[in-house]
Amino acid sequence: MPWARAILKGQKVLARVKDDGSFDSVGGRVEIRYKPTDSRAYRAAERNLERVEGEALLGDDAVVPGVEISKDNGKADKADRSTKRKEAAAAAATAPGAVPAGAWTVYADGACSGNPGPAGLGIVMVAPDGKVHDGFEYLGVGTNNIAELTAILRAAELLPSSAQAVVHTDSQYSIGVLSKGWKAKANQELVAAVKEALVQRRSWRLVYVPGHSGVPLNERADELAREAVRTRSSRLPDRPGS
Repeated sequence: MPWARAILKGQKVLARVKDDGSFDSVGGRVEIRYKPTDSRAYRAAERNLERVEGEALLGDDAVVPGVEISKDNGKADKADRSTKRKEAAAAAATAPGAVPAGAWTVYADGACSGNPGPAGLGIVMVAPDGKVHDGFEYLGVGTNNIAELTAILRAAELLPSSAQAVVHTDSQYSIGVLSKGWKAKANQELVAAVKEALVQRRSWRLVYVPGHSGVPLNERADELAREAVRTRSSRLPDRPGS
């Protein structure tokens, strides 16, 4: 069957038509291609397609053979790309040399039962010599973003200001408002407090690590934050060196 040039929601596409030029509709949907050399075949509602006037029909061989892409396949592809991005981010965060020699490795996480709801934080701080200091804190009723930000703040308060550290968080929000110039519409005082703490620690760096991606210390920080929420209690470590 031939093809015809058509408009789909303002975009030019190639649509499958019958020999008389009418759309070859199956169940109200027509096979389309965005490019004649692209084998990905989609289906569009016939009511959304409009033939381009004056354009001659194209033969079947004008378009490469196609593989139909369903909405479910599209979602699967998107999920697969998301998984790969998470795996790459987790690998980068834990790669050899990602934390400079002599620096602390910090994982900070927040948890919230409801949003807002009972909130808590968990922190894991690994000294340059490998000694681990971890703990959790119950924050009362709050939001997940408050818990995430406070976890970073608490780590900054516990470690000496002279300490070099790489702070891992799975909160894109925290990284955005603290280091990417995102405007904080809420939690402005808390954001300012965390920024001030980080300014005093110029050798600190925030690193994104995806949550629940198999990074052991990040999973541990998450467990600690949930422990704070579950028990409504706190167990923060002593300040290293005190």
